[in-house]
Amino acid sequence: MEQLPSRYSRQLLFRPIGRSGQEKLINSRVAVVGMGALGTVLANHMVRAGVGFVRIIDRDFVEESNLQRQMLYDEDDARQHLPKAAAAASKLKKINSLVEIEPVIADVNAGNAEALLTDVDLILDGTDNFTVRYLINDVAVKHRIPWVYGGAVSSKGMFTAIRPHETPCYRCLFPQPPSGRGETCDTTGVIGPIIHIVASYQAVEAMKILTGATDHFNPNLEQFELWDNQHMQMNISRGRHEKCPACGQGHFEFLNPLTESGEDFSSLCGRDTVQVVPREPRSVDLGALAERLEAVGAVSQNPFLLRFQVDEKTTLVFFKDGRVLVQGTDDITAAKSLYARYVGN
Repeated sequence: MEQLPSRYSRQLLFRPIGRSGQEKLINSRVAVVGMGALGTVLANHMVRAGVGFVRIIDRDFVEESNLQRQMLYDEDDARQHLPKAAAAASKLKKINSLVEIEPVIADVNAGNAEALLTDVDLILDGTDNFTVRYLINDVAVKHRIPWVYGGAVSSKGMFTAIRPHETPCYRCLFPQPPSGRGETCDTTGVIGPIIHIVASYQAVEAMKILTGATDHFNPNLEQFELWDNQHMQMNISRGRHEKCPACGQGHFEFLNPLTESGEDFSSLCGRDTVQVVPREPRSVDLGALAERLEAVGAVSQNPFLLRFQVDEKTTLVFFKDGRVLVQGTDDITAAKSLYARYVGN
């Protein structure tokens, strides 16, 4: 019988995993979407646990403000503005050279999601926006690939494991993307411990799925408010809906490039500006938006628009109809990152 690496000895002693479970992990393939706070913890756990192949996907680069909670990065990464996928891969390869790690520097969208996410056994959600989660859900349901959802902001977080056609899918639980713009870590803040708690729960569910520990699957949508010591479990095992567009009717609208996002992004020729236009009518309360953004940057407004100074180079201009101009870049990927960071999803 082939000897398993001694690095997994303590995991082998854990009876629910044991030798057979470890062999399953070694032969498993996982994709982590988003290598920010949740993603770095998720990837770290998967690589240390010995998952044989880990693809890490992210469109952003490392900044100093990431270091408080994004565990795989350091000051050198921030100084060099390294892409997160590349910086994380460098660290992860030093943690476990037995694991094949594939960094992908890309924005996951309707055009590439199936190519990136359908050759794996499990998808892990390390994203920070709703649009990508609905996209992951469509891929997962269409191709019957389990995925583990997680989200965290401030001191709050939640997670659940989704096994298509066995459990409710994400659209059963949240039928439509929220019409408003929610909290983000860059406007509301976040403490590191909630990230590690949510992502560690996600990682455990991932290990259960990959090792086939069906008797231990978690039937709940779990929610935490860490600062006030609150924990709520909601049993969702009977939450599937026959009329769910995804798992009930097989309509995967988020895989349609025309509907994969709630906004259109276009670079304005010669203006070093990207314009963001909502696909559906939207009304923005500029006063409420100003109150939220004043905590993180300079804000000025008139009756028609609001200007938010991100830094010396970049300004976001918001209009009442939901349009946004991202001034200071003609890079649509960079504009998407700024939009997600300060507008929310």
